Amino acid sequence: MSSPFQHQAADRDAAPQFVLPLVVRLERDAPPHRTDALETAARAVLTLLSDERATAEDGEWTRAVRDWQDARIRKVVRRARGAEWRRAEALPGITLTGGSAQVRVFPPVPLDGWPKDLARLQVSGTELEDPEPPPPADPAEPVLWLNPDITMSAGKAMAQAGHGAQLAWWELSDAERKSWREAGFPLAVRTAAPQAWAGLTGSGLPVVRDAGFTEIAPGSCTVVADHPALR
Repeated sequence: MSSPFQHQAADRDAAPQFVLPLVVRLERDAPPHRTDALETAARAVLTLLSDERATAEDGEWTRAVRDWQDARIRKVVRRARGAEWRRAEALPGITLTGGSAQVRVFPPVPLDGWPKDLARLQVSGTELEDPEPPPPADPAEPVLWLNPDITMSAGKAMAQAGHGAQLAWWELSDAERKSWREAGFPLAVRTAAPQAWAGLTGSGLPVVRDAGFTEIAPGSCTVVADHPALR
């Protein structure tokens, strides 16, 4: 699959706009840990991108994924609990569990054409915490480094982590993608040390530059995708 960055920005803006919905399960008595939610969202994006329904020539999601990637690759994270979550799970998509987190990813939908059971879910209020700092990332595995100078809600950070994973996926060869997929998409999401951030953004690794639709300024660098195959 070719990278949508082959298209000029003006072309992407002129194309019909789609969004990739992600829903995190957020029960009142058992909220997920923040890092679990971020990592599971990133794996969910990769799982959808590699699913035969999205990659086969006649796959049921292939056209939606292609149209989405030809435009701005927007992602929106909403939250659900109880009956809301059960209704979301009834829609076509993929649910991933990672540690304390459950995230469901859906095929892209038109920007103004969300299914009603997803459109009614809340975007704001997705505030999650880690009970203790996550352990250091394994340098032998992919790491999605978050900008230490930007504060994002958990929902925004989940979308950015998913975007970083997608940029890394585009840069890999078919063999590297296959290997990552067969390993179960191991990855970590960590906040970079302030003194390391400038070096990461100048390393040539994929960098997420946010469009500025929500929370942060346009053009802000939010994530560096550090995959061993790209170093």
